[in-house]
Amino acid sequence: MIVALLNQKGGVGKTTLALNLAGEWASRGLRVILIDADPQGSALDWSQQRASEGLGRLFGVVGLARDTLHREAPELARDADMIVIDGPPRVAALMRSALLAADLVLIPVQPSPLDGWASAEMLALLTEARIYRPDLVARFVLNRCGTRTVLARETAETLTDHDPPVLTATIGQRIAFAVAAQSGRLVSELDDDTPAAREIAALADEIDRLHIGRTR
Repeated sequence: MIVALLNQKGGVGKTTLALNLAGEWASRGLRVILIDADPQGSALDWSQQRASEGLGRLFGVVGLARDTLHREAPELARDADMIVIDGPPRVAALMRSALLAADLVLIPVQPSPLDGWASAEMLALLTEARIYRPDLVARFVLNRCGTRTVLARETAETLTDHDPPVLTATIGQRIAFAVAAQSGRLVSELDDDTPAAREIAALADEIDRLHIGRTR
């Protein structure tokens, strides 16, 4: 399965979610490749930091920040159980290519008023991609939720009948993600029984339950 984390709005935590989901699936014995499709290369930087810390490789990280991604990702998928794409912000051509490559699109958003969830252009690109990929599945993911969860709950309730809908699992605003990333680690490597690690595991479980299979 190819999972792409996309949102044209920056700072919503795409890379953090992509890395930790990739690590969670790898810890379950799956062959995982993470594609860094963001020209900023944050996932590649994380991988290099991990190597400099002398830590073992959990999954492959490949830089493919180009608009041929939809042709190259399926080739990589032949040698992996899961492909995770860390998508670019504000680059329409790369976004289109990532959408065409994906089986599942996750749109990370922070709890906020309706107009902050995703740009109209992002949803328009998703609609466009479904012309060519009618089986493309998309979900919002509430990320960086504060300890006061009223806004997150209200956001989730409002998105219940939205298209795309929102996943039940949410990810909190937790310092553990930043601490782990600084040393090329994942939150589960710091402690697999922390709220951050449990939230990532719950998110991976919910994605697994969608039972999305490749039809191409």
